[in-house]
Amino acid sequence: MVRRLTDHSVLTFDCYGTLIDWESGIWSALQPLLVAGSRGDVTREQALVAFNHYEAEHQTATPTLPYPDLLERVHRSLAEHLDLSTSASLDETFGKSVPSWPAFPDSGDALRLLSGHFDLVILSNVDRAGFAASNERLGVEFDAVYTAEDIGSYKPDPANFEYLIEHAAADLGHGKADILHTAQSIRHDHIPARRVGLDNAWIDRNRLSETAATGLPAMDHVFFSMTEIADAVVAESEAFDR
Repeated sequence: MVRRLTDHSVLTFDCYGTLIDWESGIWSALQPLLVAGSRGDVTREQALVAFNHYEAEHQTATPTLPYPDLLERVHRSLAEHLDLSTSASLDETFGKSVPSWPAFPDSGDALRLLSGHFDLVILSNVDRAGFAASNERLGVEFDAVYTAEDIGSYKPDPANFEYLIEHAAADLGHGKADILHTAQSIRHDHIPARRVGLDNAWIDRNRLSETAATGLPAMDHVFFSMTEIADAVVAESEAFDR
């Protein structure tokens, strides 16, 4: 039986793709390379597919590499893939682009509402400094922040979710059953979260659930925005109070 949202006491969030619009951020950060190489033919979708491929490749090969340095390597791989010339300066600028990635418009308000009902925790593949910069855009105080820099590996490594479960208990007093992992990414979050036995809520911003017939892990809850999950929590709370 699917448990209610409010049966949990802590929401653990992926940040990029769920709260921060990394796709727009990456596409914007790639423009200097594409413009310099006169590659106006490269579409946003093509660039993001290639980025996902090389990011995963480098995360697997160098799991302890800080995220800005990893992004530099991804940028070089993308340049080679697109047959473009890059430079140390372009690579470094791309690597430092995380603070410029925009927040989704609904993230801050939804998080502030949810903070009145749950402890809020971040489980992110970036470094501490990168998330701190992103959190200035969100304007929310999280109860705990766990990054790849802290853990020494990148999601979807099971070690990241084991770390989350252990530290939610040690730092905040929450058991595994208290956790609702709330995220957009299937590969980085929902597949490994289900494998370690976490309840989950899919923030399906791209509405993949409307078209994907196979290959999805079990989902306890599906929402198309952060506003929707916040509204659902309010509705549950009001129904309980009646």
